[in-house]
Amino acid sequence: MISEAQFQAELQLLIKNAIREDVGPGDYSSLACIPDTAHGQAKLLVKDQGIIAGVELAKMIFEHVDPKLKVKTFIEDGTHVEYGEVVFEVSGSSQSILKAERVVLNTMQRMSAIATKTNHLMGLLEGTNAKILDTRKTTPNFRVAEKWAVKIGGGENHRYALYDMIMLKDNHIDFAGGITRAISKAKEYLKENNLDLKIIVEARNLDEIREILLSNGVHRILIDNFNYEDTKTAVNLIGSKCQTESSGNISEKTVREYALCGVNYISSGALTHSVYNMDLSLKAF
Repeated sequence: MISEAQFQAELQLLIKNAIREDVGPGDYSSLACIPDTAHGQAKLLVKDQGIIAGVELAKMIFEHVDPKLKVKTFIEDGTHVEYGEVVFEVSGSSQSILKAERVVLNTMQRMSAIATKTNHLMGLLEGTNAKILDTRKTTPNFRVAEKWAVKIGGGENHRYALYDMIMLKDNHIDFAGGITRAISKAKEYLKENNLDLKIIVEARNLDEIREILLSNGVHRILIDNFNYEDTKTAVNLIGSKCQTESSGNISEKTVREYALCGVNYISSGALTHSVYNMDLSLKAF
């Protein structure tokens, strides 16, 4: 994953662009009927249940819109919430609260849905050694928040983007002329460009597992679209030589069985591309 400094920079870019997109030259509805001297307060109300996420991001959004806004937090990120609970209260300029409202809700609703799904899958893995990973199958320009939500839900982040890890998948391997050649060229590239990046290689069958193991320097093998028995065989072949990761059409019904095969990680694009937003609202009081 990226550094903490870059993570924070990505969050600021997200906030700036989201406010630009939603507010543009001005919130004319509020400007038209609410005096700029008006002060008010609102509460973040839960109308669903699950794992709340995005509280800290909401504070950053309010700060960006108006540093004078005050947020009083009752429930922290990663907490299970029920219908009717109040997560926080915000007070200050009524215009500022309304300007930030939709961006806060959009981010928190989606982040909470992702955190809830991640937490559910982690629960299914209880008693195993496997951990849940996210993927790059994220919403454009919202990746940093979605990956943050996975962490809040108890999962772990895979690579952030194309630049923080070498990941040789089927197309890379075929275009490069085979597994051994792809790995060799990747290691040469890293050395020539003075880059310190981990290498992950995808295997489509047990023969490819065996070929990958002939090369040194592979951090993790991606055991892609294997059945249970072949996954167990692959894990035994790999042993402690490198990390293992299962992926490919793994669902809630099958995730535990793959974990019981002994893999270190299970990656799931569904964490970020197949969730239903948690119902939240920001209500004046």
